[in-house]
This record gives sequence, structure tokens and C-alpha cells, in this order.
Amino acid sequence: MFVVARVLVGFGTGASGLTGPAYLAETLPLHWRGWGLGIFNDCYYVGGLVAAGVTYGTFTLDSTWSWRIPSAIQGVTSILCIIILPYIPESPRWLVYQDQHSAAINVVAQTYANGDTTSPIVLTAYKEIVDTINYEKNMGQTLSLAQMFKTPVARKRVTLACSAAVFSTIAGNVIASYYLGTMLSNAGITDTTTQLQINVILNAWCLLCSIGGTWSVDRWGRKPTAVVCTALLTTFLFIVGALTTVYGTSSSTSGIYGTVAAIFLFQGSYSYGWTPLLYLYPPEVLNYPIRANGMGVFQFVANGVALLIVWTMPIALANIGWKTYMINGAWDVVMVGLIAYYWVETKGRTLEEIDAVLDGVKHSDAPDLENVFRGKEDVSQSLVAEVTEMVGGKI
Repeated sequence: MFVVARVLVGFGTGASGLTGPAYLAETLPLHWRGWGLGIFNDCYYVGGLVAAGVTYGTFTLDSTWSWRIPSAIQGVTSILCIIILPYIPESPRWLVYQDQHSAAINVVAQTYANGDTTSPIVLTAYKEIVDTINYEKNMGQTLSLAQMFKTPVARKRVTLACSAAVFSTIAGNVIASYYLGTMLSNAGITDTTTQLQINVILNAWCLLCSIGGTWSVDRWGRKPTAVVCTALLTTFLFIVGALTTVYGTSSSTSGIYGTVAAIFLFQGSYSYGWTPLLYLYPPEVLNYPIRANGMGVFQFVANGVALLIVWTMPIALANIGWKTYMINGAWDVVMVGLIAYYWVETKGRTLEEIDAVLDGVKHSDAPDLENVFRGKEDVSQSLVAEVTEMVGGKI
């Protein structure tokens, strides 16, 4: 029963990882998209911190409640989501695609201007959405699976999304996330209580680093943050490997503490970049016709690669020990180069304006939203009249 329940939880996790980022990317206003999607995955460490604390408190129980209590607590947040979901608005992109224009502009107004449908920012954002979706419909772009592979640009979008899934999974975090106990044992820390205490502290540390990284992707950019965090975690992973081979079987207190510190720095570097980026970057680079299916492929790739790593890493750790970290670090070096060369920057652009980066042209004559927000461009009367006509004169 426990195994079946875990399978069902896996389905739910996959569904939330598919729909949540797509919904948030399409609904959140431009200036909150980075924070909203970043915090979405930063909360992984909130759950990890709660789980680490609860299991630390229940592992001494001499009954099945030692695992039943942590398992039951997981259901609380799911119940809260079920209660909240009926009260959240629908994605304005979906509403426009369904020709529900009045409802769509109301959602845009709620998220951008406290319900003011006459705001220049609202009119601009709405015009961009309508123009772009109309263009995609006129070009024959559908919501089918085949649409993801029809054009070179579509294939590049899917590749960029999947690269985030692959890179974030093979960076080395799986070793620390699933086999922290093995890492600590290799470093010379074998006491179960001590390992649980380190796990609690590590989750708190990673939460702080991920929040700092969310600030970075919003202020500095997605691509620079990915390059820097991957370079840092690669460096620290090599250090973990070196310290493990030197001090893993010794009784040197300083060597053991140094190894634990390197593990913390590695996990902090990963959390700084990949935790907020994992569910932020893919829905940004996928345009509306392929966003839902593309996120499905993204989840499939992420879970497939994770399955491979989870099953192979314990074998590698058991047979080649510290060399596992060195091999992992070697392919992390390749990842840094691929991100620097292939990734595109999405910061400061609406989902529709990202088309200018990938397609080479923006599919709307509305001014860029950032320019309107900063007062660099004004909204013309013709744009106001056009939007008014779109929504049947109800603005």
C-alpha cells in the first residue's frame, strides 16, 4: 500500500510540476514572474526542512508511526491546494485562445493594475497577448504534440526547456539529495543522529541560497545566474571528491569538517541557480502552442534522467567512491559551456516579447511592456480603440 501511495504521489508531483509553472508564467505580471516561479521551486526546501525536522523527531519512535507521521503530514499542503484552486483566475492566454476576451482583460487587470482595465500597462500586455495568439493561429500553429517538432524554432524551444531538466538533474545534486547519508559516511560521519542534524541544517542553508538565487535571476538574468552557479558547483564538487579521497577513511576532524563544508557549498551553489531556474526557464522559452505539451516533455525528461541517475549513482559510489564526484564534475564543465553558448536571455521580457529573441521578430505592434512601465513609450489612442473593440467596448 505504501508503494502504491508513493506512485500516486509521483503522479501528483508530475502534474503539479507540469501545470504549476505554465500557469504561473502565463498569469503572473512581468515584474513578478521571476520571483513567482523562483519561489515555486524554492519551496522544495521548505518541504525538505519540514521533512528533515519531522523525521529527526520521529526516527526514535519504536513503532510504525516513525514513518506514518512524516507520510501523513505531506497531505496537508495538498488539501490546502485543493481548497484554494477554485478561487484562482484562469490564465489570460488560455482565455484569449478561447475567445473569452472580456474575462482575459479582467485577469490581466487584476494582476497588473488592481483591476483597472484602462491602465496603459494592462492595455499593452493584453494587446501583445491577443496579437501573438492571433498570429500563431493564422500561421496554423496548433496545440498538438506534433507542433513541438514542426519548425526549427519549435525544436530549439523544446531543446532549451529540456536542457534545464537534464542539466539540473545531472549536476550532482541527486547524489546529495538522495544519498547524503552515503556522502557523509564516505566523509567519515557515520552516526545516524549526526547525519539527520546535518540534513536539517543543510535544508535551511539551501532555502536561503535559493531565495538569494531567485533575486539573482530576477535582477541579473537567467543565463548569467545559470553559468555562475554551475561553475561554482562544479568547483565545489571537485573539492568534495578530493577531500573524500584524502579524509574519507581517516579520523581527522578538520578533514571531515572540511568535506562537510564543501558539501554545503556545493548544495548552496546548486540551490542558488538551479532551484529557481528549473521551473522558471522552460515555460518562458516555450510559446503558447507548445507550452503545455512542452512542459510535459520537460517533466518526462527530468524524471527519466533522475531515474537513471538515482539508480546508477549508488552503484558508482559503492564501486569507485570519490571518483564519482570527479566524473560528475567533468561533465558539469561541459554544461557550463553549453549554457554560455546555447541559452538565450529571457529577463525583462513578456512571454510574447521573448519571440523576438527566438523567432527574430515580435508578433505584435504594441510597445514593449517594460518601456511603457518606465514611461519611455506611450500607449496610442489607436491601441486603446483596438483593445476596446476586442473586448466589446467593456473597459
